[in-house]
Amino acid sequence: MNRFLLPLAGFVLLLVVLLVGLTRAPDKSILPSPLIGKPVPQFTLPNLFDSTQPVSSESLKGRWMLVNVWGTWCVECRAEHQVLLQIKQQARVPILGIDWKDQNEDAMAWLAQLGNPYERVATDRDGRVAIDWGVYGAPESFLISPAGTVVYKHIGAMTEQVWQSEFLPRVNAPAGTAAPPASPVSTAAGATGRGA
Repeated sequence: MNRFLLPLAGFVLLLVVLLVGLTRAPDKSILPSPLIGKPVPQFTLPNLFDSTQPVSSESLKGRWMLVNVWGTWCVECRAEHQVLLQIKQQARVPILGIDWKDQNEDAMAWLAQLGNPYERVATDRDGRVAIDWGVYGAPESFLISPAGTVVYKHIGAMTEQVWQSEFLPRVNAPAGTAAPPASPVSTAAGATGRGA
């Protein structure tokens, strides 16, 4: 009987240590991004709808742009899709979709069924470009300035509240001034996705 008490006591002690560590850890909703304030990573990817017109990092300059990394296999991507359609209707910021680790046929069927919020869709089949962007899992969204720099990163599903409180204030801020929100990265609860 004593031979079972020692492993049980060890397990309970480990559980207590983990719980204490979780409660005392710094804010777990913030994941720093080394890209904030830097130029977007260089890339050229195939265009989902026009193979003669690849999508490149150069096309992200000259205006505000929302870059959304998504995949048809991603449950949270479906949850955020209606919000992306609403953002498109507002016509404030165009959206570039990066379809991550997906098949073209699946992506086209998804957009035909749910609607297409994207100005263009780049296809990142092997996930290498997403690695350069520091993507942890889909969905993730990046706000790109007209200068082609990454201004903000949101991990998880885009919501109307996140769009209104984190993205629009940065877009609306006068040039050369700091935007009101303090954090350059936010995380939505329940974000799911594939590791790179």
